[in-house]
Amino acid sequence: MSTPSAQAKLWYLQRMSAMVLALCVVAHLATIVYASRGGLTAADILGRTRGSVAFAGFYALFVVACAVHVPIGLRAIALEWLGWREPVTNATAIGIAVVIAFLGLRAVVAVFAG
Repeated sequence: MSTPSAQAKLWYLQRMSAMVLALCVVAHLATIVYASRGGLTAADILGRTRGSVAFAGFYALFVVACAVHVPIGLRAIALEWLGWREPVTNATAIGIAVVIAFLGLRAVVAVFAG
């Protein structure tokens, strides 16, 4: 069973990642509204974002926040609602974090590098 200290760290990480995600979602939606109102095509958007360290950094932060936040929440659901054993739940959560980080950062690199 997890120690109270470990539970507190997970709680803190999930709350901090939620704050980052909230800011990222607002910025992402604002960007979508700006792009769609400006009549930009997908090619226009890629032309503006390709090679942009700022966009790559922003979306890398977005991906990392998702890779931290989502597995912690799914871990809690698996433990509390589904009754999974903790070792299996922890391994699954880590696997989900790795998949989210890998696929998300791969997309960031693809947009950045072309």
